[in-house]
Amino acid sequence: MKISLGKAASSWHQDNASTVTAEAHRLLLKRIPAISRRQFLSRGLTLGSLGLLSGCSIDDNATAEAALARISRFNDRVQGWLFDSSRLAPTYPDSMITRPFPFNAFYSEDKAPRINGETFLLEVSGLVADKHRWPLHRLRSLPQYTQVTRHICVEGWSAIGKWGGPRFGDFLRAVGADLSARYVGFQCADDYYTSIDMATALHPQTLLALDWDGQPLPAKYGFPMKLRMPTKLGYKNPKHIQAIFVSNTFNRGYWEDQGYNWFGGS
Repeated sequence: MKISLGKAASSWHQDNASTVTAEAHRLLLKRIPAISRRQFLSRGLTLGSLGLLSGCSIDDNATAEAALARISRFNDRVQGWLFDSSRLAPTYPDSMITRPFPFNAFYSEDKAPRINGETFLLEVSGLVADKHRWPLHRLRSLPQYTQVTRHICVEGWSAIGKWGGPRFGDFLRAVGADLSARYVGFQCADDYYTSIDMATALHPQTLLALDWDGQPLPAKYGFPMKLRMPTKLGYKNPKHIQAIFVSNTFNRGYWEDQGYNWFGGS
């Protein structure tokens, strides 16, 4: 299928041809085992065909990592440019829910945080009018929505789950968040952290998930709450959220600080 974006897009591609080629190489890297990536860079990027690092040797680790970082930042910009806040991710019938839904974290399931829901208070800070902490029952007083959507992991697997809770955009409006701000960040009880763009935060399918399959979210899936975004890869969906902040200052994340793309669109 061919898509025409007009003269402006054509000019953009002409001006950025070498960088677009580099992005194609990044997509290939996703399909190459991590142990082979540096070898691929060493053999590929020094050919001069990319133009991105013309004349540079990337036989050393630092230069290879810098090449990946530069391409990753470009990928973030492109994904943000292409993101359509009105486009919905596919939904599925309950009969297609993956059972058991897989546990996935940087620790084993028995290490998942155990949080007292009776005393839990969600912290809110940054560019918001109301910085009062939110108990779980107040979050449940917001309009609740349910969705059956696909969780896509960067490791190559996917699973379909049923999530329920308020739309994150409704929560942001309830606390008087500055919706023109650029970022929303998250701190979690398992020491995880990440941030997302405001457009994704306001997407109608972005939920502050309190429930899994009609029941309160179990610890292994992120109790007391998980940000569920079917428009992003799994590592962008934080669990065990304790604090939310709205900001114009760019913040990365746990996996992003280890080389993953920040935008993380699926």
